[in-house]
Amino acid sequence: MIKMTNSFFFFMAVPKKRTSMSKKRIRKSIWKKKGYLAALKAFSLAKSVSTGHSKSFFVRQTSNKALD
Repeated sequence: MIKMTNSFFFFMAVPKKRTSMSKKRIRKSIWKKKGYLAALKAFSLAKSVSTGHSKSFFVRQTSNKALD
């Protein structure tokens, strides 16, 4: 329903249908899976950088002579 007041249009609030439990579970599992995959990718990158086998990430080496 639309009400007109001083040439402005206001839409009436209409309650939405309730989301079913199965849809809620599906969305939650997708959200969790995205987080898991992001963490897995970050861990994989950290592992490759720490071993020195990274092909897409460059780390500047510091010399041990500066510490002596």
